[in-house]
Amino acid sequence: MPENFERYSCQMTLPNFGEEAQKRLQKAKVLVVGAGGLGCPALQYLVATGIGTIGIADDDIVSSSNLHRQVLYMPHDIGQFKADVATKRLQQQNPSINIIPFKARVTAENVMGLVSNFDLVIEGTDNFETKCLLNDACVLSGKPLVYGAIYQYEGQVSIWNVLQQDCSYSPNYRDVFPNVTDAQVPNCREGGVIPTLAGIVGCMQANEAIKYLTQSEELLTGKLWMINVQSGNTQIIRLKKNAAQITGLPQTVQVISFEQFIQNQADFELIDVRSHKEHQQFNIGGTNFPLEELELHLHAIASILRPIVVYCAYGKRSISALKKIKQAYPEKEVFSLRDGLPKQMLNC
Repeated sequence: MPENFERYSCQMTLPNFGEEAQKRLQKAKVLVVGAGGLGCPALQYLVATGIGTIGIADDDIVSSSNLHRQVLYMPHDIGQFKADVATKRLQQQNPSINIIPFKARVTAENVMGLVSNFDLVIEGTDNFETKCLLNDACVLSGKPLVYGAIYQYEGQVSIWNVLQQDCSYSPNYRDVFPNVTDAQVPNCREGGVIPTLAGIVGCMQANEAIKYLTQSEELLTGKLWMINVQSGNTQIIRLKKNAAQITGLPQTVQVISFEQFIQNQADFELIDVRSHKEHQQFNIGGTNFPLEELELHLHAIASILRPIVVYCAYGKRSISALKKIKQAYPEKEVFSLRDGLPKQMLNC
């Protein structure tokens, strides 16, 4: 056993775990957004398990009302940034891993950049806007997102947007909660919460991340795990993708089928908004402007005179890119390649 794996010997003796699973954890990069009631226990167990790189995104400071459930903090930490306190304490717990604090609020401007550097995201937030931002960023970048929510005595956990064997993705947050607003998602201060619930749900989120990273077949994909700690009852319900949410497009979005494009490709300027790596592995031509870098290339798009076709793997990133281009240049004719590249062309 490698010397730095000695501390993980108990988990490495588990059936179907071993050194290979531990190496996967060591190489993994996990972003935890929200170092609060859910983030604290999730972070502690991710660190204990040996995740190689952990990002902590939280712009909040420790307050006295946090202490009853946010177990990384102590009274003398009040007034300090949670990301800084958590990083220092967790680094002491496991000095061999890399912990990166981000003392910034997650916004539409920075979310893609944050998510792009990690293999998996855990969200422990308590507002609809951030949940949707993270969900959409993970969908656009093809990253899994571990969801958690708590309210009073009840909690929920799932893992969104996991790539399946048929190259489709499992349900995401908007599939399951398409019409939720902040008014329907009360936070802990408003609705109250029993502190033990935060620990249970946060641990379940960490567990789901570990299962995904070690390639377990028993993930909560397409499922919602629920618990009521007052009654002790737990249940798992199966979820379905919201087809209208996935395929329905705003009227302002123009799409073109692959067949239509091929028949008239000389009439279009082609832009691939996938990553550089995806473009190098396979492409159907055109300029490669990754979605997260698109703003940097808008000046180049200004000089394009022909109608533009934007494409990606599954048609989601291209829609987002189309909207950005149209916002900058409303007069331009821009199409999204419907449903992305033909599946037989993709290397799953």
